[in-house]
Amino acid sequence: MLVAVVAVVSACGDDGTGGTPDVGGTTDGARPRRDSGGTPADGGGSGTDSGGARTDAGPPVACEAEPEHTGQATYYDFADGSGNCMFPATPSDPWVAAMNHPDYADSTACGSCAHIVGPSGEATVRIVDRCPECPAGNIDLHPMAFAALADVALGRVAITWRYVPCDVTGPIVYHFKEGSNQWWTAVQVRNHRHAIARFEYRANDGSWREVTRLDYNFFVEAAGMGPGPYDFRVTDVRGNVLEDTGIPHVEAGDVPGAAQFPPCR
Repeated sequence: MLVAVVAVVSACGDDGTGGTPDVGGTTDGARPRRDSGGTPADGGGSGTDSGGARTDAGPPVACEAEPEHTGQATYYDFADGSGNCMFPATPSDPWVAAMNHPDYADSTACGSCAHIVGPSGEATVRIVDRCPECPAGNIDLHPMAFAALADVALGRVAITWRYVPCDVTGPIVYHFKEGSNQWWTAVQVRNHRHAIARFEYRANDGSWREVTRLDYNFFVEAAGMGPGPYDFRVTDVRGNVLEDTGIPHVEAGDVPGAAQFPPCR
């Protein structure tokens, strides 16, 4: 039986644009693909349907206004949704980007969304990769996303941007890494509206144990979490909490939770 529990704390107090709090130069034109930390694990396992309700966590909540970042936008030709965040490739989705190293913040930015304003237009992108050579404020984009901001012939343009909630549907999803098992357990949270700040599992003694997130965007318990099923607790950067029970271990596969983090109003 899978149950989702949501707790909304008072960190989101004022009216604002909503989104994900702050979590943390390239050559002109298209850049060669970076070494992004390996090929992402295939999300293909069959997964196990939790049987729980597929609903949002609750009504919209008031969220603090996001700080505005300034920097430059560039683009890279091989942006396909994969990269250092270890998400599966999504070749048909051009609205993806690599975050500069400082704002990547050891993968805290992974899966968050940023609304970018450029010289000629705007675009909202999902962060899927890290640009190790980009200074703070810069974002490296899919060429089509760059084209929404400015003529691609420019190669590099000034931008402003803010984190915003991702336009997701359905519940959060737990993805178990290839090779994950009861003695070495690696879990990634996918399909989340706001960036993830904390991941915990319930130990045999009933206590919640926080799991370290590595820079390739997996929460890894080096001693293992046991064979499962698991109770998980996930906290986003706005302090919203989801608890799921009865999550089975599916190596290299996905298991949906029962709810989604609430949107901002």
